[in-house]
Amino acid sequence: MLQREPVHPGAIYSREEAAEVLGISLSTLKRLIVAGQLEVSRPSSIRRIFIKGSSILKMLEETRLEVMR
Repeated sequence: MLQREPVHPGAIYSREEAAEVLGISLSTLKRLIVAGQLEVSRPSSIRRIFIKGSSILKMLEETRLEVMR
């Protein structure tokens, strides 16, 4: 099993870094952002999007897995 770095609540991640730490593609990360499942910030004078580690952890905590029987 691949060992990933832990998500640090106080860290700031780029979209690429967040996708990598979550083990998902950049397009999947973009879908999470558009769906409002992942909170991001973008200062008005900057084109880049910033993602707090705490936002990643919050998304993971709020995600529920429904087990099919």
